Amino acid sequence: MVSVLEVVGVLWLVVEYSIKVVALGTVPENRRPGSSSAWLLLIFFVPVVGLPLFLLLGSPWVTGRRHRVQQQANAAVTERLADVPALPEGQVAGAHLASVLALNRRLTALPCVPGLYHRLLDEDGLVSAMTAAVGAAERSVFVQFYIMALDASTEPFFDALRDAVARGVRVRLLFDHLGARRYPGYRAMKQRLSADGVAWYPMMPIDPLRGRWRRPDLRNHRKLLVVDGERAFTGSQNLIDPTYLKAAHLRAGRRWVDLNVELGGPVVKALQAVFATDWYAEAGEVLADEIDDPDIPNAVEMALPAVSPASTVTSAATRAGAFQVVPSGPGFPTEPNLRLFTSLIHAATTSVSIVSPYFVPDEALEQAITTAAYRGVAVELFVSERADQFMVHHAQRSYYDPLLRAGVRIHCLPAPGVLHTKLLVVDSELAVIGSSNMDIRSFQLDYEVSLLGLEPTFVADLEATVDAYRAASFELTTEGWAQRSPLTRYLDNVMRLTAALQ
Repeated sequence: MVSVLEVVGVLWLVVEYSIKVVALGTVPENRRPGSSSAWLLLIFFVPVVGLPLFLLLGSPWVTGRRHRVQQQANAAVTERLADVPALPEGQVAGAHLASVLALNRRLTALPCVPGLYHRLLDEDGLVSAMTAAVGAAERSVFVQFYIMALDASTEPFFDALRDAVARGVRVRLLFDHLGARRYPGYRAMKQRLSADGVAWYPMMPIDPLRGRWRRPDLRNHRKLLVVDGERAFTGSQNLIDPTYLKAAHLRAGRRWVDLNVELGGPVVKALQAVFATDWYAEAGEVLADEIDDPDIPNAVEMALPAVSPASTVTSAATRAGAFQVVPSGPGFPTEPNLRLFTSLIHAATTSVSIVSPYFVPDEALEQAITTAAYRGVAVELFVSERADQFMVHHAQRSYYDPLLRAGVRIHCLPAPGVLHTKLLVVDSELAVIGSSNMDIRSFQLDYEVSLLGLEPTFVADLEATVDAYRAASFELTTEGWAQRSPLTRYLDNVMRLTAALQ
């Protein structure tokens, strides 16, 4: 007589093998081979864990309303800017750069336009500069940060927002729901914003009780501020104290090192369009009155009068040039930031400098970097000695060996500092700065915004920043790296596998 346990055992085997057979034909669809293999291994060996995780985290792309919003925004921008030339008048670009600019435009709808480069701002200068800009606002203020906290270092900025609302300025603010709520003062910050009359929404909210649910690790990682459509700030820094207010960071003396850029001119409209899309996705409000400006100048010199005296740092510090905003994230299945990085690195002829706190490249980017080094290009990578996240710290270390063997020089900012800047400089001719790391999260899971700039002073200033990072760092060697312990190697390789589960 067949027992109940035997029946259950047979049914379990049927279910288990059915799961595995179905997974073989569904998991690899539109997924990289490495990611497919990692998911299939997890499902095959631990189906009870692997299947629920895949159902929860398996798709990196947003669907439904958010997907439609992004498509509608891209279509509207494409139609509106159809007559804008590929390059501002007077700007010259070689064939490969021109093709990269065309690639960015096709994938994001945003063209290369004139812009004013004012200055770079580090983690100590950004909040005061933004506070001054908001203090001079006359019409509108758009604030968007992945992490936002009300603390002693950011309180002057919140005061400036309150005062702007009192003057009749329309202030709108976005922060990532899960990104911000982990930090002290979250509830007090929300109460303060509401009391001050600031219109605010959490981005990518997870709130099942109100029917708001999505893959929980899809986040909006963008950082930007736009004032009056004339002045903008963007970069790597969140709106929080550089220690991130955690007791463990304070005990360790850990402090985030960041870099941001202040801009004026027509390129500000592109950053404003990124904010407007995210605002519509969260608030359902079209910001037509604030951002309506059909005239984008074709000549670089026409950008100069577009900035009011209050938003200009100094005439000597301001430079006019060509810039292109490149948004990316789950709403862009074509991965614009990854294609931008790989295209520029493949085109490099003399030098490539990469600063990325979380460096977990996919196969294409790793090949681009090592191939450039093998071609004789001087390639440098700048990372932290110890990343602030355990899994990322070990996952990125698993890529160092092939990079070192290819001739890539790896510079590590000593702990307890955390190098949080994200930038790329190629051939001393062009540079990219923004919120995007060079890791799989930033390519697929996080909404990001990057800025490609061709203005010579902008590029030179970023190169000078790279020089400063190099002077403050120590360099890894192939011989020294080979001496790390077997346990460390094991952890590196295991965490590399988890990075592929996207």
